Amino acid sequence: MSTVADRVRGRVDLSVSTAGLLLGDLVAIAAFVIIGEMSHSIDPLANPGIVADTYVPFLVGWLLAAGLAGVYARGLHESPRRKAVTVLGAWLVADAVGQLLRSTAYFHGDAALTFALVAAAVGGLFLVAWRLVLVAVMPRFRSTGRA
Repeated sequence: MSTVADRVRGRVDLSVSTAGLLLGDLVAIAAFVIIGEMSHSIDPLANPGIVADTYVPFLVGWLLAAGLAGVYARGLHESPRRKAVTVLGAWLVADAVGQLLRSTAYFHGDAALTFALVAAAVGGLFLVAWRLVLVAVMPRFRSTGRA
């Protein structure tokens, strides 16, 4: 009988490189949120609570969806195409979870269809783009002996 820990280990590679991927993903999602807030004339430095209130539903959605989809599983990074599809699929689920959470009394905002579509496109673009840049840079980084 497998335990929860066994299932997590199968879906998450507990390594430094995975921690780096997670950090980069969280920064990409934060960038999406911050740029979105700024486009609505919200100063993130003056209103960090508003930014956090927008970020948290997507953070919860991402952690849930990425874990279930195996975004941080061992071997996933071997195929950039497979990674991009998995990351994008997980983001679409994370966006849906984030929108659902935003439609509750616990977070500001709502689940407007236009915002859900923009979040799916822009957030997905940020996540996939940063990972594609990483794939392009890592072989050069490794070849210089810095990895």
